[in-house]
Amino acid sequence: MKRSKLTIIGAGNVGATCAHWAASKELGDIVLVDIVDGMPQGKALDLYESSPVEGFDARIVGTNSYDETAGSEVVIITSGVPRKPGMSRDDLLSTNTKIVAQVTRQVAEKSPNATLIVVANPLDAMVYVTHKISGFPPNRVLGQAGVLDVARYRSFIAEAVGCSVEDVSALLMGGHGDDMVPLVRYTTVSGIPVSQLLPKTKIDAIVDRARKGGIEIVNLLKTGSAYYAPASASVAMAESIIRDKKRVLPCAAYCGKEYGIGGYFVGVPCVLGTGGMEKVIEVQLDAEEKKMFDSSVQHVKELCAATEKFLAAL
Repeated sequence: MKRSKLTIIGAGNVGATCAHWAASKELGDIVLVDIVDGMPQGKALDLYESSPVEGFDARIVGTNSYDETAGSEVVIITSGVPRKPGMSRDDLLSTNTKIVAQVTRQVAEKSPNATLIVVANPLDAMVYVTHKISGFPPNRVLGQAGVLDVARYRSFIAEAVGCSVEDVSALLMGGHGDDMVPLVRYTTVSGIPVSQLLPKTKIDAIVDRARKGGIEIVNLLKTGSAYYAPASASVAMAESIIRDKKRVLPCAAYCGKEYGIGGYFVGVPCVLGTGGMEKVIEVQLDAEEKKMFDSSVQHVKELCAATEKFLAAL
């Protein structure tokens, strides 16, 4: 049986850790791409040499070329620069639009039938760029943010309740970070509403911590940002697509008529399978949730409008 192929663009902390999680899950053969000569090759070789110990079978290749990526089923794009002190939003948008556009062109040429998972920031804008440049149908372009935010939220709930993380089920919508829309009504512990287990003040504090989860880690590390959880979240999406698991995961997915959004990539729960994003699930929102979600969507629209001038300059 022919193994699946997964390509990861960017061999930094997030990309290399994506390769690690994917290999451990035996999702298929892995191609790790980076512009830095020797780095993807070295990390790929090191990871492959762990396979006899860990007991996974996968061909793991590091390269500076896109030739090896041909025929990939899923491509995870982690390329881009982080926002540095003194860097404006427009500077970040301009720089990462160029990087992600360049990467997307080469990926799309080599793997025209792949599903693309974008991790680069600012996430909502980079998914938009990837869709525009690739020309792929929108169901085969996704952004990873919601899976990460939900993972942080679930871990904090489990810690507060004193239960297994496996028993916490939760849903968040909207943008990443400050634009995250918590749906506390849909948060349960083994089917029990979390509101019966924790006071509102504690739940509100957990929601706030989940929103600021990335900056909490940045402040602790001082010289870097999170990568274990972002990589794990990205690979969960890839696994659902490669193995046609039909998992319901919150992703930055294209919404046309859904939620009345009218053609933007926003964080919503959706079904992921071999067809990529196979269905957007529309959940009922109360007045307060809808207000927060509409505000988040408006911010996405503003970000995409700001991105257009950089796309036009390419």
